Amino acid sequence: MLVLGIDPGTAVTGYGVVRTDVRGTPTLVECGVVRTSADDPFPARLDQLFEAASELVARHRPELVAIEQVFLGKNVRSMVTLAHARAALLLAAQRGGVPIREYPPADVKKAITGTGGATKEQVAFMVTRLLRLAAPPAPADAADGVAIALTCLLRARTDALIARAVGR
Repeated sequence: MLVLGIDPGTAVTGYGVVRTDVRGTPTLVECGVVRTSADDPFPARLDQLFEAASELVARHRPELVAIEQVFLGKNVRSMVTLAHARAALLLAAQRGGVPIREYPPADVKKAITGTGGATKEQVAFMVTRLLRLAAPPAPADAADGVAIALTCLLRARTDALIARAVGR
């Protein structure tokens, strides 16, 4: 299975492409970030995110796109801005014909580290260990994109095991 994980942001969007083999062993295919300039009009920045995500979907042909949900913070304006970025990214996956899975930030942290209150450093450390990498993916937003992809793969594996256990 091949999953594209996305950590949405308007200034920096992290992504990670992770593949599992028949045994379920994950391997990092690619990771990085998409940066937009605060000097550009907001609609242009959304267009850049859409185009970048569309290119990733077209190039990798993932079986699933996993994206982090908006977390409820104190700054409503930031939350709404982030929701716009997510919409552009979700539309790219939808237009690419790829099923989408969404995960709250605490669920990603818990799946990767065992605790929903993990720091970015703890998430990056565990991503490095789970993928047997020499160094954490950089920058941190890329590591978060990889963590989201890994969460999706772990959930898919667990769901398949449960389905087999109950005879579906």
